[in-house]
Amino acid sequence: MSQRQVLQVFEQYQKSRTQFVQTIAELSTRPQNIETLQNAGVMSLLRPLLLDVVPTVQQTAALALGRLANYNDDLAEAVVKGDILPQLVYSLAEQNRFYKKAAAFVLRAVAKHSPQLAQSVVDCGALDALVICLEEFDPGVKESAAWALGYIARHNAELSQAVVDAGAVPLLVLCIQEPELSLKRISASALSDVCKHSPELAQTVVDAGAIAHLAQMILNPDAKLKRQVFSALSQISKHSVDLSEMVVEAEIFPAVLTCLRDPDEYVRKNVATLIREIAKHTPELAQLIVNAGGVAAIVDYVGESKGNVRLPGVMTLGYIAAHSDNLAMAVIVSKGVNQLAITLAEESEDHIKAAVGWSLGQIGRHTPEHAKAVAVANVLPRLLQLYLAASSSEDLQIKSKKALKNILQKCVHLQALEPLLHDAPANVLKHVVGQYSKVLPHDSKARRIFVTSGGLKKVQEIKCDPGSALHEYISSINNCFPEEIVRYYSPGYSEALLERVEQFIPTS
Repeated sequence: MSQRQVLQVFEQYQKSRTQFVQTIAELSTRPQNIETLQNAGVMSLLRPLLLDVVPTVQQTAALALGRLANYNDDLAEAVVKGDILPQLVYSLAEQNRFYKKAAAFVLRAVAKHSPQLAQSVVDCGALDALVICLEEFDPGVKESAAWALGYIARHNAELSQAVVDAGAVPLLVLCIQEPELSLKRISASALSDVCKHSPELAQTVVDAGAIAHLAQMILNPDAKLKRQVFSALSQISKHSVDLSEMVVEAEIFPAVLTCLRDPDEYVRKNVATLIREIAKHTPELAQLIVNAGGVAAIVDYVGESKGNVRLPGVMTLGYIAAHSDNLAMAVIVSKGVNQLAITLAEESEDHIKAAVGWSLGQIGRHTPEHAKAVAVANVLPRLLQLYLAASSSEDLQIKSKKALKNILQKCVHLQALEPLLHDAPANVLKHVVGQYSKVLPHDSKARRIFVTSGGLKKVQEIKCDPGSALHEYISSINNCFPEEIVRYYSPGYSEALLERVEQFIPTS
């Protein structure tokens, strides 16, 4: 056998290995092939190829493993049980940039499924290797490492803390300053994942100087980058007044308000979420948003959005209004109540209707003027309907009832109360009748309308326990009218009159 023939055997073997891993990597991209590959024992066949002498075979084997692990948690579990992770971590430090990218992809694909799988990735020493990759020259390696770190951090505070302890945050902040857009996006996303769990983790990101660099990118033309930037700033702002103030001090207003009209739906939603997270903390922060023209911008945003994208805008109006009567008046003046009423009529999802109800309650609860502004938008019958509907979720019923109570306790605009007098159950009715008992003693015109509209008759028909608050309110109302009028509208009075007619003996 000649030397050439001997070498040909090796060449043939190498060619077969290469063809095998390339075909598996290709087959792994299609979900319908996954189960067949798994049943054929693909994991145990790919594992030794990670240590192959040919770099192309190693990289393609890692890529195939990553695609398989990415598909479901069973396959990710198989990667963990097959002791593949330590091999990948070792290779991260030793191999070329192509292999590093593929290895980081496998770690990310395993970590994404659950906290337990992410913990397995941490336990095999991956964090230190991934953090070293963040210092690589090649932006693709940095991106793959940042992506994997973000997927580990997103699960819970403990995993996020492990990422911080490995020294990833300062390097991620450096990565968002790199020129490559995709690296900026992934790094901003990873910082957002670290921030979201606790004030302490968010503070770590702030201490690394992230806010200033994130704030510089809010007007970047790339929509995917802006999504991540606003997400990260929201996750920082949500935790505390101090963190919110730091974000505001980066002079993001009024520039962020222009992004509420961004063509990208997710950018708009993340901006509205950021404004909500800032508005909720203190009257001063809410006032700052109002002064920048934020309320009108949010009202327009709610009008132009649909479904879940609307939600942060709806809640922002509620949070601003909750702080004080002046701030609630700013929402009313910007036509916020009308827009919320339209949203309540248009939306079908219970959780969005519940948020609208809550916001209307926050606007109407301050003074009679605020309550009137909400009542004239004709939302009280709708809130009552949502409270009484058997199909409404428990949360929607609770929030509708609370909003009704908040508004009714301040409302002296009797025309808006009248429909509720006829439809409301006893626990809501007591608030309606209570408001009538406050207004009628002082307003003769209102007393006349109360009689002619059938209100007095309805009140006489209400059954209540003697000594209850409702009973006292009804007595107060009855005391506003002559006794014979009250008797006239009492149930059974017409029958009593007819009986008297029958019994009456005319004088001859």
